[in-house]
Amino acid sequence: MRDRILLCLAHMSGKEQDFIKEAFDQNWVVPLGPNVNGFEKDLEDFVNEVKVEGKNQKDDVAYLDKKVVALSAGTAAVHLALIACGVGAGDEVLVQSFTFCASSHPITYLGATPVFVDSERESWNMDPDLLEEAIKDRIAKTGRPPKAIIPVALYGMPYRIDRIMEIADRYGIPVIEDAAEGLGSRYRGRVLGTFGKYGVLSFNGNKMITTSGGGALICDNADDKNTIMWYATQARESYPYYQHEAIGYNYRMSNICAGIGRGQMTIIDDHIAHHKHVQELYCKLLKDVEGITMHTNPGGDFDSNFWLCTATLDPELRIKGQENAYKTIITGAVGGAAGVIHAASTATTDCQPNDNVEALRVFLDKANIEARPLWKPMHRQPVYKNAPAYVNGVSEEFFKVGICLPAGPWVTDDDVRYIVDSIKEAIV
Repeated sequence: MRDRILLCLAHMSGKEQDFIKEAFDQNWVVPLGPNVNGFEKDLEDFVNEVKVEGKNQKDDVAYLDKKVVALSAGTAAVHLALIACGVGAGDEVLVQSFTFCASSHPITYLGATPVFVDSERESWNMDPDLLEEAIKDRIAKTGRPPKAIIPVALYGMPYRIDRIMEIADRYGIPVIEDAAEGLGSRYRGRVLGTFGKYGVLSFNGNKMITTSGGGALICDNADDKNTIMWYATQARESYPYYQHEAIGYNYRMSNICAGIGRGQMTIIDDHIAHHKHVQELYCKLLKDVEGITMHTNPGGDFDSNFWLCTATLDPELRIKGQENAYKTIITGAVGGAAGVIHAASTATTDCQPNDNVEALRVFLDKANIEARPLWKPMHRQPVYKNAPAYVNGVSEEFFKVGICLPAGPWVTDDDVRYIVDSIKEAIV
């Protein structure tokens, strides 16, 4: 039987063990240490390189001076960025609706209110026109602007950060870029996460590189980095005993995990190149398959890492087994979970992918191919049913017709051909 083809799983370089062994040999088995410092430096070198006019030659680059703090999770990075932007109880934060919950949940941790903004059609990310409409309306309704704006690099695709920054600067609102899925993606040659006041990265096991878990926050300058590190290490004051004058968090990355990250940084360019290659192969092999459309870069300014390769299905496309879609409640692993932890009460909701999308997911699952629906828009999540939302229907439209296909470093050309052949077999 063919081995299971996973949606996305980071690949080890072989050098990770050397860094981990060094940490044990030096007895640095704590949430700080040489590997943490080295990993932050590696990340800074990577994110600060700007490819001039989209060229790849080393001579055609410019350099930024951003700083990076390694943390325990991408969610922790969002949380600390919000705190550093002054977000607290009663505040509002504008956040992309088409995203994973980690973009919005930290807002609620702070007692603030997420205000969801829908997507534009080409990138699937935050619609700048709708963003400005939301800002104006929130000022009219509350008498003050939102405290922050969080665009998201959905599946690695860049957002229209030039327009978002222009709008944000005009209203004096800081931007926190959620580039958790977009490590290595660029807009006009510049790495995502380096445009706003803060940029969020994730190193979960399924990201472009991994530290098993973990994340990082890109900061504007050394002072901002120091503030974030202070919050991430329990906000301890400089006394010979533990003195706390603010609430801090235990969010620093461990020296062991950072050792994995240092090894991963030696192959990050290979990972990005592989994801782009897999995307190109999907596009080539699915080009003439009627009813299946790959999501691609909207234009030359966009340079996605294609963390996940996504496609849309024509609503009229028929898939084998479609008549049985959503007939049973999920009991196995799906959506990244090891299994069902909290059982659903019904097999359906009032906002879900079309039957043919679910039928294709099930068909591929039986062929040992992991596929998933797109993220369900946050403004349609029951937990956020009372949150303000500025919608145009785009995210709900793509949620109904979209599917994620395997794209990780373990996915070979033969795997892609097998996946495409399975999709063709599934079509009635």
